[in-house]
Amino acid sequence: MAVRAAVLPAIGAPLELAEIVLPDPGPGQVRVRLAAAGVCHSDLSLSNGTMRVPVPAVLGHEGAGTVVAVGEGVGHLAPGDPVVLNWAPSCGTCHACSLGEVWLCANALNGAVGVHARTTDGTELHPGLNVAAFAEETVVPASCALPLPDGVPLTDAALLGCAVLTGYGAVHHAAKVRPGETVAVFGVGGVGLATLQAARIAGASTIVAVDVLPEKEELARAAGATEYVLASDETAREIRALTGGHGVDVAVECAGRAVSIRAAWDSTRRGGRTTVVGIGGKDQQVTFNALEIFHWGRTLSGCVYGNCDPAADLPVLAEHVRAGRLDLGALVTERIALDGIPAAFDNMLAGKGGRALVVF
Repeated sequence: MAVRAAVLPAIGAPLELAEIVLPDPGPGQVRVRLAAAGVCHSDLSLSNGTMRVPVPAVLGHEGAGTVVAVGEGVGHLAPGDPVVLNWAPSCGTCHACSLGEVWLCANALNGAVGVHARTTDGTELHPGLNVAAFAEETVVPASCALPLPDGVPLTDAALLGCAVLTGYGAVHHAAKVRPGETVAVFGVGGVGLATLQAARIAGASTIVAVDVLPEKEELARAAGATEYVLASDETAREIRALTGGHGVDVAVECAGRAVSIRAAWDSTRRGGRTTVVGIGGKDQQVTFNALEIFHWGRTLSGCVYGNCDPAADLPVLAEHVRAGRLDLGALVTERIALDGIPAAFDNMLAGKGGRALVVF
């Protein structure tokens, strides 16, 4: 049976709605009917060539749904089970996995190069970032489907698959924010909003949100920001003024742009931590001089998928949701159908809104 999907026919081409034909789940695979899929900036980066992906492809990597069929050898999932899609399953055997750094697994994206489905005319399609969530249904390795804990709405649970794991992990795993510390978050999109909520959960005192649009202040403050700064050449100076002249203990950059990475670094106190979550292109060059690296004593680090182990962190996030500390719905600024994804891409390019959520 064919299902509808948003297909990327070529790098730089617009997405096309198409009927696709999925195979039955093979050994170790499951078929999932999607309830919702978040539109992440990484999907935009895949579509425009900033990140590489085999094409034609079905994009979408942040999703949740219900298992409708399982292949041979799948014992931990059954039809009817609600699941969150995990686009970066760890192999457990590579060097990174042996070090416990499963978010850096060398084999996590091996599945993205395979054939996932076909159009009705027989054209082979690849699964963008493994799970191909921009479709009514998908077939994925069982390792890409994590059981959804009780008490989390299935539609909103899609956000746990990328934005929330990334933002929560940036605060709790990468930057290791401690109670009472000051935090600045650069970029108030879906990941930025999740990062603000995570900073609040961590017990940060002053939480500064930074964005280019004034209309995002209300969203930022609802997520936990205590201060809001419009991005400009004076951003670092303004943040230092809000923190006794020192700068923040932790700055988290969620936009992936050289100018905001540099501003995040400049906003961090001497001896503080700057964590970069945003995925920028190779043309985004950030420069530092040798003296300032010595003088400021700051730590600059990257952050992949929130430095998370999704299987271990998902139950923790679910408990925050059940306790009312984490509001998934507050991250969503637009609920759309599959044909609304191109407009959601345009909004991301313009820096508008939080997370757009495709609801099936």
